[in-house]
Amino acid sequence: MRAFTTLDAVAAALPIANIDTDKLVPGRFLKGVTRAGLGRILLHPLRFDADDQPRADFVLNQSPWDQAGVLIALDNFGCGSSREHAPWALLDLGIRCVIAPSFADIFRNNCLKNGILPLVLPAADCLALMDLARDPATARFSVSLPDQTVTAGGRVWAFDIAMADKTRLLEGKDEIDLALARLAEIERFEARIGYAAPHLGAI
Repeated sequence: MRAFTTLDAVAAALPIANIDTDKLVPGRFLKGVTRAGLGRILLHPLRFDADDQPRADFVLNQSPWDQAGVLIALDNFGCGSSREHAPWALLDLGIRCVIAPSFADIFRNNCLKNGILPLVLPAADCLALMDLARDPATARFSVSLPDQTVTAGGRVWAFDIAMADKTRLLEGKDEIDLALARLAEIERFEARIGYAAPHLGAI
């Protein structure tokens, strides 16, 4: 997992609430077994028309937002099914931070496991950031995880994040990395269990 420390990137405004994972990555496209290329189908119903042609009026099809690294949305982002393809698609398109007033829990956890910062701010702040993002002159944002700040248009917003989540992102460690860091303890525990309850070894 790539560590997340600071991000200086174009931000794109997506003023829609309840964007579910099927809208982020429609199930009909999930036929492959790799992450590569998932960015092409991200938000497909919004980005492309019935003939699979890019919609000129959609923000991620317009310059400079076609190079966005930050996405700003409304409440309940990532609701719906638990598919991890959603953060994979965001990453494949180059988006490392999503700002919204709230996230679906499973989606939020999947973001953290993949090096994406799900950044929660009040709705009024999200709307203010969207206004800045809509103007190419103020659309470049700076997100600092160590300082827990978003800087845009000469203003600074502070955000909260659980220390455990912050540490995992800063160190670029997912759950497997955390488990491997305690491998010696795990092996000692397994050895004790095997000695005290050998029947468990057959499970």
